[in-house]
Amino acid sequence: MPRNPLEIGTYGKVATRKQTNGSWRASARFRDHDGQTRPVQAFGKSSSDSEARLKRAIRDRTALSGDEINRDMRLETLADLWLDEISMAGQLSHQSISQYRNQIEPSPKAEPGTLTIKGSIGGLRLRECTTSRIDRLLKEVAANHPAKAKTMKVALTGMLSMAVRHDAIATNPVREVGKLQSAPHEVRAITLDELKALREHVRLWQTGAAMEGREPRQIGGQKRTQGLLDVVDILLATGARPGEVLAMRWADLDLAASPPRLTITGTIVRVKGEGLVRQAHPKTHAGRRSVMLPMFAVETMMRVKMNATANDFDVIFPSSTGTLRDPHNLGRQWRDARGETFKWVTPRSFRKTVATLIDRESSAKDAASQLGHSGTAVTERHYIERTYEAPDLTRVLDQLADQA
Repeated sequence: MPRNPLEIGTYGKVATRKQTNGSWRASARFRDHDGQTRPVQAFGKSSSDSEARLKRAIRDRTALSGDEINRDMRLETLADLWLDEISMAGQLSHQSISQYRNQIEPSPKAEPGTLTIKGSIGGLRLRECTTSRIDRLLKEVAANHPAKAKTMKVALTGMLSMAVRHDAIATNPVREVGKLQSAPHEVRAITLDELKALREHVRLWQTGAAMEGREPRQIGGQKRTQGLLDVVDILLATGARPGEVLAMRWADLDLAASPPRLTITGTIVRVKGEGLVRQAHPKTHAGRRSVMLPMFAVETMMRVKMNATANDFDVIFPSSTGTLRDPHNLGRQWRDARGETFKWVTPRSFRKTVATLIDRESSAKDAASQLGHSGTAVTERHYIERTYEAPDLTRVLDQLADQA
């Protein structure tokens, strides 16, 4: 009667034998992960030493090499495999993959002490990735950065789902973590009066004047970014994301149309190992859209075109050297230009202002279409400022008047 085969990853009885040279040999049958049973042996100074060496060899053999996933793999190794998998799948944008990568390992621009997966729990074996350990990390991150914690949770969920698919662990421990603290959802749009004052403020900044206690630009020093208000005009005229505006090409602009229009066909992203690239599609599929330009934006585009120098990318707003303009640099320039007076205004504020105005004058559906959203849920929750007005109940409330 044939004997039952060994379970995969296990070994049979260990036999030890003294060799003619005085050393000891320990051997056993081991069933590999391909289903084949093979002899494994190790040598030592004594019977117990050779057996210990054999068991270490089997342990190392069980911890598979290469990209095979098992319960003894470190989480940091799994993270790299998961990033490779989602990159090759081609279903996520470079922006999304970059966001996940920044939660896994710190970017060069990250602040010192930034919590990441590799920097905190990356050394854990998959069998050690318990719900309690992951829960503690996510809660610690969420205490100061709720949005960051949610992105980290998505990345961890994907990574450990990959481990489940490879039978390295039985269940995904991330699915049982506690509810994370939510980021506040208050939306603030810029009023027309604030926008007028903001434009004047930035216009003064562009001249090199001293701003809010800072010294004016030194003669011969770095010139302040010119044309920042032109970018702001297009952000306000389109409701586009900063990366989309910086990716706009002259070929996408049709000033002869009635009304003139601009087709948003891509965005600027940073790809690891490549640097800045123009992604040939916006952040989402619904983001590819054609928008009609108001007259002030047409005038801005005509002025920019008159002073434009050709560049290899055909982009309307290149860098000062004619290359792709970095959205992060735009954000840094904006923070310098707005100063403390308008500290609350970010490039995203222009997008909220557009959505809020269109919602009030037209509808949330039209606002979502302008912003490139497939539905109104995200637009209403994150981009439209709500002012709730109670119904006219003055007739009812008059009953509370002093009757004397």
